[in-house]
Amino acid sequence: MVTMATVKVSEKTYRDLNEIAGELRVRYGRPVSVDEAIEYATKRGKLRASDLAGSWSMSDDEAAKIAKELEGFWARWKLRDE
Repeated sequence: MVTMATVKVSEKTYRDLNEIAGELRVRYGRPVSVDEAIEYATKRGKLRASDLAGSWSMSDDEAAKIAKELEGFWARWKLRDE
């Protein structure tokens, strides 16, 4: 199963990814997707996952839910000595 996700990136990052895709098109002699460009760039170390960080608009309710879920997770965390 393939999971698709939307990732927001800056204009500069998008241009960089398209530049990499263009280089790969020339090298491979076929169309190359932005997805392939991301995979290629991350594997060769030119791009870090954090470089893809865009803007994420989160509501107060979403932030509270995430904090509550993390609290629950960490409450179950125990050291081996305990």
